[in-house]
Amino acid sequence: MSDTAPPTQADIQLIQAILPHRYPFLLVDRVIDIEGTTSAVGLKNVTMNEPHFQGHFPGNPIMPGVTIVEAMAQTAAVMVGTSLGLTDGNLLIYFMAIDGCKFRRKVVPGDQLRMEVTTLRGKPGGKVWRFRGVATVEGEMASEVEFTAMMDLKG
Repeated sequence: MSDTAPPTQADIQLIQAILPHRYPFLLVDRVIDIEGTTSAVGLKNVTMNEPHFQGHFPGNPIMPGVTIVEAMAQTAAVMVGTSLGLTDGNLLIYFMAIDGCKFRRKVVPGDQLRMEVTTLRGKPGGKVWRFRGVATVEGEMASEVEFTAMMDLKG
């Protein structure tokens, strides 16, 4: 057992050591303010280079709501993975439920999506976790959701 405290932030290298996702489905650029398995803040810089903007919608690019929810879930997974030292690329995360999802603002290229996630239920060693996520752009709510996910180790 290491006496070193878990990181309170995750850069893209640490995120990729935790999550199995890769381009074009890696939807979090950085995670800041990691408070153990309690809460964290993820950042996603939205750019026109993302493939979903070719068809959603031509001439009026809007980030799909499902990708906003996915970005919040990836933030939660990085929080848990960082806090539990799961940096070997073996963490798999599966949605089990998405509840009370609401969208309040469009997210467009040039925006920075700030995703605040808090754990509602879950503990180290447990597989099923429940989170609340709020995504904002410049302080304005873009989306809110509660979701349940199963965190499992592959292999």
